[in-house]
Amino acid sequence: MTQIVPGTIEGEHEAPLREGAPASDGRGAERGERRGIQSIEVGGALLQALVRHGTPMMLRDLAREAGMPPAKAHPYLVSFGKLGLIEQDAATGRYGLGPFSLHMGLAALHGLDPLKATLAEVPKLADDIQLNIAVAVWGNLGPTVVHIEECSTQIHINMRPGTVMTPLLLSATGRCFAAFLPQRVVRPIIDEEIARFAAVPVSTLPVTQQAVDELLDEVREHRLARALGNPIPGINAFSVPVFNHSGGIALALTAMGPSGTFDVEWQGTTASRLRDCAESIARRLGVADGDTPGR
Repeated sequence: MTQIVPGTIEGEHEAPLREGAPASDGRGAERGERRGIQSIEVGGALLQALVRHGTPMMLRDLAREAGMPPAKAHPYLVSFGKLGLIEQDAATGRYGLGPFSLHMGLAALHGLDPLKATLAEVPKLADDIQLNIAVAVWGNLGPTVVHIEECSTQIHINMRPGTVMTPLLLSATGRCFAAFLPQRVVRPIIDEEIARFAAVPVSTLPVTQQAVDELLDEVREHRLARALGNPIPGINAFSVPVFNHSGGIALALTAMGPSGTFDVEWQGTTASRLRDCAESIARRLGVADGDTPGR
């Protein structure tokens, strides 16, 4: 929130952040408190209500959703309409988000950096579940590790940034991308792996189309990929997709740890915390609650 300096605009004044809050005693800055324009926050509830509802609304319904009487809501809607934040359908009388709201949203989305948003979250996750977390993106050669966040417990895993997680079907990270990337991207790679390993079988890899389909369906069902003891013997891993606002996989988070202490349950603590972190990052990338693909 931008801090407003009192007296810089004629007729404007600072108001407490919460309606009905006591006036400042002058020590707010010392306590780290921040104040803003109360009327903006009150009117903002109308915009938030429209975003939550997702479709145009009648005045009475919109006002009720925002927690105010229609007579109080109407002047805000008039001002928002002048700014292009809201527009009213002349035929139905319903209010919806206006063109400037769209431009604001697009500008915010264009400025998003998935990796930056992720790196702000993974240190807490690593310490929370006491496992190392690898962050991987889809590169020219396949799933590529770009960051490894080590937890406070010493876990020795032979992996570093730049590692390419291939074959796709061998690792949790590769399986995650194989399940959630568009099939036109990964299917040729998967078909090549099936042909290669059918000739030289590897016990930890599926070598038939049916086995691959069942494996990837399992990943989609749980919104999580799992690999036990491969590609690194003695190390288990869960990998979760982080989706962007358009529904595509932006990157994957992979939790790794010793097989003896790793919780391998699909609904266990490790799996749940990993999914929660991925959803938190996805929200920062513009994914609305409940819209996460794979649910």
